[in-house]
Amino acid sequence: MAELAVGVVEEKAVRQPALFLPHGGGPCFFMDWTWGPADTWEKTRDFLAGLAATLAAQPKAMVVVSGHWEEAAFTVSTAERPGMIYDYSGFPEHTYRLSWPAPGSPELAARVLELLKAAGLPAATAERGYDHGTFVPLMVAFPEAEIPVVTVSLQRNLDPALHLAAGKALAALRDEGVLIVGSGNSWHNLRGYMQADTLRVSQAFDDWLTPAVLAGPGEREELLKHWVEAPYALAAHPREEHLLPLMVAAGAGDGDRAERIFTDSPMRAVISAYRFG
Repeated sequence: MAELAVGVVEEKAVRQPALFLPHGGGPCFFMDWTWGPADTWEKTRDFLAGLAATLAAQPKAMVVVSGHWEEAAFTVSTAERPGMIYDYSGFPEHTYRLSWPAPGSPELAARVLELLKAAGLPAATAERGYDHGTFVPLMVAFPEAEIPVVTVSLQRNLDPALHLAAGKALAALRDEGVLIVGSGNSWHNLRGYMQADTLRVSQAFDDWLTPAVLAGPGEREELLKHWVEAPYALAAHPREEHLLPLMVAAGAGDGDRAERIFTDSPMRAVISAYRFG
């Protein structure tokens, strides 16, 4: 018997992986059209819809780091019933009525805060709802909205080493049945989509990123710390907030084998998803 981070005494939890997932563009999985053909995000949606079936057991809870929340310190949401944050604009009216009422977990939030502070990292709390980096992919992956979710911000200076360290601090949660999710995109250049050279440039960046993620843990960390030296790094991420959730997932998966679990090229840009453990 073990007491889980969500405050419930049950049988020993099944160890969960850490994941880096693409969350698409805005509410793209819930539209009849996107910035391209109607099937632009279909493969990504199908991947997310099949994600739960790849886990050894249903998670007891999830900790989600989205590329759409930045604070001065790693900030943990303590909301018991998080609301919806429609942090996108210019989309059909029905996308501003999407609802994903997964509960929060103040108990798990306190545990996350404790782990971050114990690692010497800047940490704080706030009550915050689910931004689209959280609810859009998870509405597809876990539509029942039954699993408690705690969201954690990025740290505003966007230091990759600091985010790898945050992931390492949270790694113990995996043994408590908590799924750790970094939600972003491995390519995120809004002006670079659908350009004549996008496929070549994004493929070159992915050809560096995927071997870096799949490298042994020590080499992986060093490569990811210096991701900006990759081919076309700043073309892939003019600003790195959508890549930093990968660093958290990789930190939480430190010591584990990594694998690429999805790749596609929506809007001519190659994107990938990764699993640690």
